[in-house]
Amino acid sequence: MEHVHQSIRDLSVDEREEIFVSIAQVLEGTAREAFAEGNRHFAAISSNMAEAIRVNADELARDNLDAAEQVLQQAAAVITQFKAAHPYPMISTAVH
Repeated sequence: MEHVHQSIRDLSVDEREEIFVSIAQVLEGTAREAFAEGNRHFAAISSNMAEAIRVNADELARDNLDAAEQVLQQAAAVITQFKAAHPYPMISTAVH
C-alpha cells in the first residue's frame, strides 16, 4: 500500500478528483450487482460509500491527503471483498 501513498501525493488535484469519481462509479456497479443478487446490505454499503465519495470528491482531492488515502483504501477493500465473493460477474442476456 505504500505505493498508493506515494502516487496519490504525486498527482494533481484534477487527477485525484478523477480517481475518486472512478472509484465511486465502480462502487455503484458493485452495488447494482449486489442488489441484483439479493445482497441488499452490501448494496446499501457500497451505494452509500459511492455517494459520499462522489459528493466529497473535490474536497478529498484538495484537502487532507491522509483522509483521502484512507477513503481510497476503504473503497478498495469493499471492492476487493465483493470481487472475492463474486469472482464471476453476472452477464445479462436481455434482448432490447
